[in-house]
Amino acid sequence: MTSLTDRYLAATLRTVPAPRREEIAAELRASIEDMIDGRTSGGQDTAVAEREVLTELGNPAQLAARYADRRLQLIGPTYYLAWERLLKLLLSFVPATVGILVGLLAATDGENVGGAVGEGIGTAFQVAVQIAFWATLVFAVLERTNAKLDLPEWSVDQLPEDQTGRQITLTDAAAAIGWLVLVIAYLPMQHVRSFVTTTADGDNLPILDPALRSSWLPFLIAVLIATVGLEIAKYRAGRWTWPLVAVNAALDLAFAVPVVWLLLTDRLLNPEFVARFEWLGRGDNLDTVTTVAVAGTILVVLWDVVDSVVKAYRNLH
Repeated sequence: MTSLTDRYLAATLRTVPAPRREEIAAELRASIEDMIDGRTSGGQDTAVAEREVLTELGNPAQLAARYADRRLQLIGPTYYLAWERLLKLLLSFVPATVGILVGLLAATDGENVGGAVGEGIGTAFQVAVQIAFWATLVFAVLERTNAKLDLPEWSVDQLPEDQTGRQITLTDAAAAIGWLVLVIAYLPMQHVRSFVTTTADGDNLPILDPALRSSWLPFLIAVLIATVGLEIAKYRAGRWTWPLVAVNAALDLAFAVPVVWLLLTDRLLNPEFVARFEWLGRGDNLDTVTTVAVAGTILVVLWDVVDSVVKAYRNLH
């Protein structure tokens, strides 16, 4: 665990111009140490003095803006940082999530897969624009009307942990676990709500072969749950280790081998789902889709295994 001063410096230097980082780091560290020494010389505890000095210096984002001569102001400076944090958070997942859902729904309702992809991308862009506009408008009104939000004051407890040398960040782990949870939830749910319906009466049409419910589907779900555990272990370790590489490779193969076998033997997809889309029955379209899916699965597994091996090897050198 690094000191609060190291974490404060890291948070400050993150957004200052790269050519000036060493200079600013040396200057700021010296100033902090002098301020701490001035307090400890009077008998104050070092840890307490450090917290008080950093608290007086204030939010590192504001200090970095002063060093970079960058104005933190949209309409006014009061809520700029709150607006920036909220906007980054919303834009990090909302447009992509909505775009993917819209694209999937469009793909299940028509035969033009390329058009569905375009519709998903277009929707994601529109959502991003709407989020940026309305969030900015709301904060602009708050600034102009001098509204009081009573936001909590910044404190040193909000400093991020030092990420130096960490390969797996909290954002990476959260994104991977979130995606796995969605897949785990959808696999059993698609039997009752797949978002695909029959053309005759509009009943739900499972995407996967219903026969898998009593055979391979529980196994695949168990592998995905184990993969969630692996993601947690990776985050706790902070980096790839050889035991984690071995477990990752085993789980990749445990999921990919059955999926590839089921694809090649036409046992993965529900026959009624295949019949629902006429273009799958034309010529060699189904064989082409199967080949692409198998090749994609193999490539993803190879990339994941090789990537983990390379990162674990770098940790030793």
